[in-house]
Amino acid sequence: MFKHEKQLLNPVRVDRPNPNYAAMLQEQLGGPQGELKAAMQYLSQSFRIKDQEIKDLFLDIASEELSHMEMIATTINLLNGHNLNGNNATIGNIEAHVLTGLSPMLSNASGYLWTAAYINETGDLAADILSNIAAEQRAKVVYEYLYRQINDKGVRETIDFLLNREEAHNTMFREAFNKIQDTGSLKDWGITKDSKLYFNLSTPGGQYFNLDNPQPPSFENPSPSSRKM
Repeated sequence: MFKHEKQLLNPVRVDRPNPNYAAMLQEQLGGPQGELKAAMQYLSQSFRIKDQEIKDLFLDIASEELSHMEMIATTINLLNGHNLNGNNATIGNIEAHVLTGLSPMLSNASGYLWTAAYINETGDLAADILSNIAAEQRAKVVYEYLYRQINDKGVRETIDFLLNREEAHNTMFREAFNKIQDTGSLKDWGITKDSKLYFNLSTPGGQYFNLDNPQPPSFENPSPSSRKM
């Protein structure tokens, strides 16, 4: 069951309308690294998870991603302003000015409609969690790109909040990954000699993975990363 609370997860504001940037921000509404993709991916993955704690984690983050989607759509509305003005939305998606009456579309910055093809789910917790960690990291990168291209203080505050929430989700997924060692696709890691054989095919090059006893991936004690924008 889902319940809608009328207040936004975090307040949003813009200094002034900016239809061009509204089109750019569409990327995080309906793009392959956007909020709708994240919400639907984590929700879809949760359906067959048996570990109740991890299932709750997936559902909690999926629900929050819908809140992020609401924040992005509200910001796009503010950036589009109150009047149809396609002449000032000269890049990417201008459908809001010629088709939807300024209603944000479920599309990316180029106007391509959102698709379930963006969703990754395997039924294997290790594979799905690693996919989610990558999804959060890619979303962070897109937000950083967007942050650098706007001087609007209100928009920057919203992006900064969302970017930091991506960091929080990344950390939670990493901690969940640590809980499932020796299960699923991690259970049979490294059982043959071929899994411990590494090739150095760069000439000249170095033995970057010269490991005598390679171990399965782990994210013990994740530490917050610094961000430069």
